[in-house]
Amino acid sequence: MTMYAALLRGINVSGHRKVPMAELRTLLTGLGHGDVGTYLQSGNAVFSSDSGDEDTLAAGLERAIEERFGFEVRCLVRDGGYLAAVAEACPFPAAELQPKELHVTYFDQPVDDARFAPLDAPAFLPEEFRLGERALYLHAPGGLGGSKLAAALSRPSLVKGLVATSRNWNTVTRLVEMTGGDA
Repeated sequence: MTMYAALLRGINVSGHRKVPMAELRTLLTGLGHGDVGTYLQSGNAVFSSDSGDEDTLAAGLERAIEERFGFEVRCLVRDGGYLAAVAEACPFPAAELQPKELHVTYFDQPVDDARFAPLDAPAFLPEEFRLGERALYLHAPGGLGGSKLAAALSRPSLVKGLVATSRNWNTVTRLVEMTGGDA
């Protein structure tokens, strides 16, 4: 059995698209997954499965959420090893930064520098980003709420065709711990 994290995109934001975590745990258990747990109210769940296909697991969860709650929620499913590798590959000095300054955006597919080339990255300093394996690391010294770079990185022209969801560093490391990824 492999431990996975399910990263749900855009739920429980400002009272919209409500997915209670207790119901999400019940849903995951009903799909046949074991060791189910959730973290925070923002769409982070962990579970074990003997399936090795993250895309199939995500599609099954998306269907079940739509059937249960009546709206579409895009999900990314990643195993603990991948989550640990992303945390370990962080190009910024995570141990020296406040967790609110560092975020990871997970993508459903690989991204390359060409996708973000239209962005004038130096214009956003001291905010910076770097790409990783199906991930983008964002260092926003003032936090995500007022980040002009975060807003620019989420422009539809840059993320068209991607499923993307972001987590702060506390959540990144907690999901690694919960999936046994050993980062």
